[in-house]
Amino acid sequence: MDIRMKKLLTSIALASLSFSAVAANPAITDKFTADPAPIVYNDTVYVYVGRDEAKPDEGYTMHEWLVYSSTDMVNWKSHGSPFKPTDFSWSSGSAWAGHVIEKDGKFYWYTTSSHKTVKGKAIGVAVSDSPTGPFKDARGSALVTNDMTKATDISWDDIDPAAFIDDDGQAWLYWGNQKAYYAKLKDNMIEFDGPIHVVPDEQVKGFTEAPWIHKRGDTYYLSYATGFPEKTAYSTSKSITGPWKYQGLIAEGAQNSNTIHQGIIDYKGKTYFFYHTGMMQHPNTGGSFRRSMAIDYLYYNDDGTIKKVIQTSEGVKAVK
Repeated sequence: MDIRMKKLLTSIALASLSFSAVAANPAITDKFTADPAPIVYNDTVYVYVGRDEAKPDEGYTMHEWLVYSSTDMVNWKSHGSPFKPTDFSWSSGSAWAGHVIEKDGKFYWYTTSSHKTVKGKAIGVAVSDSPTGPFKDARGSALVTNDMTKATDISWDDIDPAAFIDDDGQAWLYWGNQKAYYAKLKDNMIEFDGPIHVVPDEQVKGFTEAPWIHKRGDTYYLSYATGFPEKTAYSTSKSITGPWKYQGLIAEGAQNSNTIHQGIIDYKGKTYFFYHTGMMQHPNTGGSFRRSMAIDYLYYNDDGTIKKVIQTSEGVKAVK
């Protein structure tokens, strides 16, 4: 092997090392991955996404959910599809956004799909003993159907579930489109403990969809997609049930995508903002119906309000 070939191989090796230490956005490029919902469990980040399968500009086409994991926020391991909407006997087969949460060693996946017999979107619950599945239907029926929510006449207001377990162990579910719904969950995590509530419009100004709850100190943050094309806004409260105070935007719209759909977690001392964009460039075939997960840092002001997220093509750095 001559000296020029050795230098070339060394350069390639060094480039590979630097790539593994610094992420890029999109963060996942093996498939189109929409609506990221991250959780932290046993020092590992798991993210649950829908798989966009549409041809360019064909419209939303998703038939399965996928799971990825990482211990450094840069290198993501695929765990395939541990659950599909057709695993619900009541589902007609479309896969919309969902969220997984762990309680007492079990993992509950709240997901959105179209219902076979009740017109509109519905929310189901799947359960597993592992964050990577396999998951199975936990109820045998939908948790929420369109005839249970009357705040709007649309058939797609029961989408984008986001679960949250408070410091006292009480679990809650938020969801919605046009209206923000929430309800208390029973200890079994598959039934509601009381009525479905609606967050007043003035407390979540411009609410479109994709609610997400996180907590920092004694402050609850309810972030959500607003407008269309979507941006990300948020409100704060001292109680999980509100009242909420509108605080403004967290993020501008995602590049080349009408939607953005955030998830927010703390991991190894930093706060991360997950979202999707239409900027897949391997090849450059991304778009509003062919979205890809991205990650950037989220920072707070001294008063607890959130600084606007800077969306980057560089992404985040690897952590140990």
